[in-house]
Amino acid sequence: MAWFYLLIAGGLEVVATTVFRYTDGMSRIAPTVAFFAIGIASFYFLNRSLAGIPLGTAYAVWTGIGAAGTAIVGVWLYGEPATTWRLVRTMPDGS
Repeated sequence: MAWFYLLIAGGLEVVATTVFRYTDGMSRIAPTVAFFAIGIASFYFLNRSLAGIPLGTAYAVWTGIGAAGTAIVGVWLYGEPATTWRLVRTMPDGS
């Protein structure tokens, strides 16, 4: 059951980061409330998963699902570039 909770937590993390795009700097009420509610739900399920999965493992999987899922959503739904260079490089300024 712990792995199921962790998969739910990771999926909710992807949804939260997707909703975050619509908060307009936290100035739009509905998307901002949704972002926080989904984020809290994600943390809740991450916490539930810790009953059967070590913290380091759970956190690594949760962040991996969130990062990969968010990248996939960005490419698939928002037409973000999917070049190899963009997907493998990491820049401190976010570029």
